[in-house]
Amino acid sequence: MQPRKKKLLDQVRDKIRLKHYSLKTERSYIGWIKRYIVFHNKRHPLTMGKEEI
Repeated sequence: MQPRKKKLLDQVRDKIRLKHYSLKTERSYIGWIKRYIVFHNKRHPLTMGKEEI
């Protein structure tokens, strides 16, 4: 059984915490990322082209 790949937001949280950003900054970044994903009909950023990004 292969380990599951972490979800995008979990990956972002890991990176932010690795860089020792504040909790307030983490929440802000996560909020912006969620709004971005919802705006693009919940498509993963890896599936988007240059126009969307």
